[in-house]
Amino acid sequence: ILEMIKTFQSKLSIKWYQKAAKNGNNNAQYNLGQYYENGIGIEKDEVKAFYWYQKAVENGNNDAQYNLGLCYEYGIGIEIDEVKAFYLYEKAAENGNNDAQYNLGLCHENGIGIERNENKAFYWYQKAAENGNNNAQYNLGLFYKNGISIEKDEIKAFYWYQKAAENGNNNAQYSLSLCYKNEKDPRKAFYWYEKAAENGNENAQYNLGLCYKNEIGINMDKFKAFHWFQKAAENRNNDAQYNLGLCYENGIGIKIDKVKAFYWYEKAAKNGNDDAQYNLGLCYEKGVGIEKDEIKAFYWYKKAVENGNNNAQYNLGLFYENGIGIKKDEIKAFYWYQKAAVNGNNNAQYSLSFLYYESGTDHIKKDNTKAFYWLQKAAENGSTNAQYSLGLYYENGIGITKKNTTEAFSWYQRAAITNSNAQYRLGLCYENGIGTLLDYSKAFYFYQKAAENENKDAQYKLGLCYKNGIGTEKDESQAFYWYQQAAENENKDAQYKLGMCYKNGIGTEKNKEKASYWYQKAKNNTGINKNKNKVFYCHQNVAKNKNQSIQYNLSLYYSNGFNINDKVKAFNWYQAAATNGNQDA
Repeated sequence: ILEMIKTFQSKLSIKWYQKAAKNGNNNAQYNLGQYYENGIGIEKDEVKAFYWYQKAVENGNNDAQYNLGLCYEYGIGIEIDEVKAFYLYEKAAENGNNDAQYNLGLCHENGIGIERNENKAFYWYQKAAENGNNNAQYNLGLFYKNGISIEKDEIKAFYWYQKAAENGNNNAQYSLSLCYKNEKDPRKAFYWYEKAAENGNENAQYNLGLCYKNEIGINMDKFKAFHWFQKAAENRNNDAQYNLGLCYENGIGIKIDKVKAFYWYEKAAKNGNDDAQYNLGLCYEKGVGIEKDEIKAFYWYKKAVENGNNNAQYNLGLFYENGIGIKKDEIKAFYWYQKAAVNGNNNAQYSLSFLYYESGTDHIKKDNTKAFYWLQKAAENGSTNAQYSLGLYYENGIGITKKNTTEAFSWYQRAAITNSNAQYRLGLCYENGIGTLLDYSKAFYFYQKAAENENKDAQYKLGLCYKNGIGTEKDESQAFYWYQQAAENENKDAQYKLGMCYKNGIGTEKNKEKASYWYQKAKNNTGINKNKNKVFYCHQNVAKNKNQSIQYNLSLYYSNGFNINDKVKAFNWYQAAATNGNQDA
């Protein structure tokens, strides 16, 4: 009913405006132009709108001068003519129209219908701002903030942002929120993000999403975070599109939907977001929300790299190294690893250290010093694999002048939070007093941690602990259990021990067939160590240091022909291990 009343009133108004306009009333002519331009109570007709604005101008209506200027600038009912637009804005501005004063400032700032002149732009923005135009107030704030035709003055910039913000300008509201963000006042920043977001500012909508997601100035609310990311994403904010992809991929404020995650990553990627380009590469590489396509994965990693994404630099290195989605190229692989490593990517730093250590290409000389350098970088940047490997470097004196078991122990400790190899090495350190005091209970604890994380060497060691009562009470059934776990995971020593258990009924019933089976498995096992000679050599060196576990293992090598069959040496090492307290020996 209200709409019907409004329509009736509009039609009635038009009737009287038409009469008055024909009789030369410039206000009626101006209003009739607005009705035709916006289709209020009558069919929209831009040509007639232009006609009546022109009539009103000819009859001295200042507001119509501004509207006629808009018609010439944007081609409303007439061909674009920026010179005439400028002329009309100037006329209206001089007659006190603050919208025209603002537009005149824009013309001078951007060279619309006149040569650029930032001093004049500042003058007209100031005029319009003082007359209450919030767009001009915002632009005046920008001029003070950036020192355009005036000395930089952040206090005045803030003043005009605040004026414009209070008058509803969403760009100013957003800028004001950034001021408060930089002043470390998250609550006020949130307040103005919210104001600007509700007024349609997509940057503020995105930042409001971040506030809700990361608990900045407001309690965390993942559903509201999703809501504002979605709003901003629909308004083409590529950061929000990327974050919306993250929400769908990880179930943040919405049910997990990999297809929609891919959709929004693609949107953001095509709009130039390098993080989205990287994630889109991951989607194509791993088949997340789309079929696997390694060529497209390479394409998007390359795009992300061109936009400075160092994570993508690392992935590009991987693709070149392994010939994924592109022809194998070790020089380019090294180049991109190096770029990513310099930019702080710990995976690239780790890979680079590996290349220097292994010297696996024709283009990189083996260099343990450089290997150590990059490994240390990766370790310091949080790579647990690098932290573990750095421990090995310190323990064995690789890339450094002198071994340092204390540092080795320290790095194993850092890596051991999540790295099962480091947990295993910590067990060895505590068992043998490497870089720390002997502590069998702690050795047992870390072997157990690593064993539960499927580390086969730790599973074998845990079996030995239970068999010999190292750091725990003897328990042959548990020893058997862990030998079995390690043996099934292809640990050669555990396979041999399992054979002994079945042969002698240790922790299980005697079973000659199974004993024979596991002895044979151990003898044929080449999967655990790719270079048996190196392993044998290492055992020899460590055994000389009176490590009873290694002495015992060395005796097994000699007695079972795993590396060389020598019964006399087998006897000697059994004897050495037994003398040093190894009960199995």
